[in-house]
Amino acid sequence: MTIGQDTQSRNAYPKVRRMRFRFGQPEPMSHHFVQDDIPLTHLIAILSGAFPPGEESFIRSVRKFSDDIKDPVLKKRVAAFIGQEAMHGQQHRALNDQLIEMGFPIVRIFTFGPGALRERGLIMVENLVPRQVHLAVTALAEHYTSTLAVRVLGNEAIQNIPGDPEVWNLLNWHAFEELEHKSVAFDVFRATGGSEVVRIVLMAGTYAFTIPVVSLGVAASILSDPRSWRPIKVVRQSIRLYRGPIVKGLMKEIRPYMRPGFHPDDIDTNALLERWRRELFGAHGELLDRLG
Repeated sequence: MTIGQDTQSRNAYPKVRRMRFRFGQPEPMSHHFVQDDIPLTHLIAILSGAFPPGEESFIRSVRKFSDDIKDPVLKKRVAAFIGQEAMHGQQHRALNDQLIEMGFPIVRIFTFGPGALRERGLIMVENLVPRQVHLAVTALAEHYTSTLAVRVLGNEAIQNIPGDPEVWNLLNWHAFEELEHKSVAFDVFRATGGSEVVRIVLMAGTYAFTIPVVSLGVAASILSDPRSWRPIKVVRQSIRLYRGPIVKGLMKEIRPYMRPGFHPDDIDTNALLERWRRELFGAHGELLDRLG
C-alpha cells in the first residue's frame, strides 16, 4: 500500500447508492460458491452474516456524537457514512437469507430483526461501555475493512478467484464504499476528543485475537455444515487460504493503526477509488443495472 496524505477523502462526501443485487439469479448459487473452496466460502459467509449487526452498531456509535460534531463537512460525511452502512447491511441481509436457505446455520446466529433479544443484548453491551470506547471500536473495525478492501480491489489474484459473480459484485461494491468512508468514524473520534491511548490499546487487544477468533468461527461454520465435512480437502484449502493473497501479510498491514498519530488517510487510496469508480459506476460500469 502506498503511504501518503489522502486529504481528498476528508473533503469529499461518500455517495449513498441504492443497490439491488440478485443472488441466485438467473442460476442458483452453488453451495460452495467460491470455486468449490470450502474454507473461503465459509469465511465469506461468516463475514456476510456479521456485517448487518456490525453495521448497525457502527451507525449507533457515531449517532451518539451527533450533537458534538460542529464541523458541517464532517456532519455531511457522517450522514453519508450512515447511509452507506445501512445499505451494506440491507444487501448483506439479502445474501444471508440465501445462505441460510442453502444450509449455512452459523449465518442464522447473526440474523435478527429490530427489537429482537440478541439486538437488545448487543445494545445493552454498547451502553455499558463509554461512548468513546464504542466509537473507538467502530474506528478500528473500519480500519480492518478498509485494509481488506485495498487487498480485494487491488490484487488481481483475488479478483481472479472464480466464484459466484453476484457475490463478487456485492463484495467489490462493499469494498469500494469502505474506502470511500474509511476515515469518517476515525475523524468523529478525533474531533470529539477521543484518546490516542484508548484507540491504540483497543486495537492492540483486537489485533492479538483476530486470526484465532476468525479461524474458530470458520471451523465452527464448517462443522455445522455436513456438506463441508471433507477433512483432507478442508486442511489443504485452509493452508492455501492462509498462505494466499487474502490472508498472508494482512495483519502486518493492519499494524500501522497502532502508531501514535496515525490517520486512515495516511494510506493513499485515491487512485484505487478512481479506478473502481469507473469500473463499477462509470459510463459502462459493471453495476449500473444494480442501482435501485
